[in-house]
Amino acid sequence: MGDTAPKFSFKAAPIDISWEQMSQIWRAADEDGFFTGGWLLDHFYPSRGPIVPTWEAWTLLASLAAITSRLRLGVMVSSNTFRHPALLAHMAASVDEISSGRLELGLGAGWNQAEHDAFGIDLGDAPTRWGRFAEALEIVDGLLTQDSYSFEGDHFTLSDARLAHATVQQPRPPFVIGGIGPKRTLPLVAKWADHWNYFNPTEPPEVLADYKARLAGMCAELGRDVGEIEVSAQLRMPESREELTDLAGRFLAAGADHIVVTAFAPFDDETVPRIAEALAPLA
Repeated sequence: MGDTAPKFSFKAAPIDISWEQMSQIWRAADEDGFFTGGWLLDHFYPSRGPIVPTWEAWTLLASLAAITSRLRLGVMVSSNTFRHPALLAHMAASVDEISSGRLELGLGAGWNQAEHDAFGIDLGDAPTRWGRFAEALEIVDGLLTQDSYSFEGDHFTLSDARLAHATVQQPRPPFVIGGIGPKRTLPLVAKWADHWNYFNPTEPPEVLADYKARLAGMCAELGRDVGEIEVSAQLRMPESREELTDLAGRFLAAGADHIVVTAFAPFDDETVPRIAEALAPLA
């Protein structure tokens, strides 16, 4: 996908922010026209720092879909442990219709042990977690693409399950899979993803090229061209505009098609426009 112009998205963390402020941010970005999409994260409360009010991602996403008309939108990414895959598929079909076909369906295995313990949700060890996630990908795909779907696995069972309505996007909304693990995550990206979200804050942007080469090899084994998979690089909003321009440019040079910049509270009216100003030279 490297021959096309890069895409740019914002991710406004739905933490310690009012509905009025969040809706204003999204409306303004929708009207401005620079950003391709907007994203939310999926947590009950922040993974670091004090516990402050945090919006439920999919409920908020549906509301934002209803007040925007252009932005692609999604949860980057949904924790597979929070919702049964059949429920998630039904939610995705609903949001795709509310948005007139703008949903990007973000999917991940889940990771925050403390958060799961606090709410009594079984995270499971790594093999269990990724086994569930692999089955969930099959189930969500099956429910969104087939009139009737049955499945029997180690973790989930469905019998002649049917969704109430088809998605606007056919055969289904694109799957966005997040993660960089070479043993468990990347093979699932190679098999299922339409869009791979790379987030690796501990290594320099140039390392993306190595991960993408690994993914290309896995795709080749499946008879798939890695160029079919959009690659987004997610980075946190740095201190300066110049640093953001530099980081984003290095990710694009390393093979990213799409830059996603995450901003956290405190927000003001200029937070997202500042991101756009920093990324504009790369457009």
